[in-house]
Amino acid sequence: MKPILKLYRGYANEQELIVMGHVFKPTTQAEYDFQKKKFKNARSIIQMYQTKTQANADVFLERKGKIIHTKTLKDGYFKFCIPINEVLGYGWLDYNVHILHEGKKIEAKATYVRPFDGNLGFISDIDDTFLVSHTRNPLKKLYILLFRNINTRKVFEGAVPHYQALSTAGRNNKEEQNAFFYVSSSEWNLYQFIVKFTELNQLPRAVLLLKDIKTSLMDLFITGRGDHNHKFEKIKHILEFYPNLNYTLLGDDSQEDPYLYESICKIFPVTVMAVYIRQTGKKKKAKTQSTLENISTLGVETCYFRDSHEAIEHSKRIGLIK
Repeated sequence: MKPILKLYRGYANEQELIVMGHVFKPTTQAEYDFQKKKFKNARSIIQMYQTKTQANADVFLERKGKIIHTKTLKDGYFKFCIPINEVLGYGWLDYNVHILHEGKKIEAKATYVRPFDGNLGFISDIDDTFLVSHTRNPLKKLYILLFRNINTRKVFEGAVPHYQALSTAGRNNKEEQNAFFYVSSSEWNLYQFIVKFTELNQLPRAVLLLKDIKTSLMDLFITGRGDHNHKFEKIKHILEFYPNLNYTLLGDDSQEDPYLYESICKIFPVTVMAVYIRQTGKKKKAKTQSTLENISTLGVETCYFRDSHEAIEHSKRIGLIK
């Protein structure tokens, strides 16, 4: 059996290229099948959390006729941060990585984005922001994750047209999309599921920045929960990596998004232009309302909404979309 190489979407600016992935130990488990139903889907999900990573594995990035070498971290994760001095293209571009097994290459290809020239960037949470997940009810969330396959998971009504409008906001050429990032407390285990779900529902193609991979079945029962500081650090990194963009942050009130976004707005008072928070319960949360009111005193537009059509109307009213 061969080790498994998985690559994720990367991103670049004028000075640096960042690409990443994982190396997994050989396994007889099949790839997650997005079409399986009920108990068969549950078994596939469980297997995703029983994966074993390979530490200190040699990984090679092929670039401009050169081979750049690194090794995986303890959890099998690798990341190439490569300085660049040439002019890259725009949009989604290919990159190639390989590992060696018994002297033979195991190759994989993925893409990275260099955003088209523009002034808008969008950072969105996933669970209960556009993907119905019932984060407020951990048992229900786990049930849906296990027993609903990709075809039966739901997106909030109106979220897709809102995101599609945001992805082309301010552009005459609709083929050129704005920079989009999905930053979530879901683990890397769910990367392929999230990619397929967003593709199936025609959500904007985006870079995903997720939480450290989990390799224990017990981790499945607390997926998406726990410390959310990694989200703050990843969002902060994006704003520093693309400092000339004006950002819109989208999240929900089920966990920590309003308070994370408040901290981001305080650190980047010129960079964030709008914050959208989805209401996940029957009533608006007083603490969330107070937080958004405080954010608005920084000159940031805020919208606390139950229905995505409210968010769309707000985006039109502030001139973010037409």
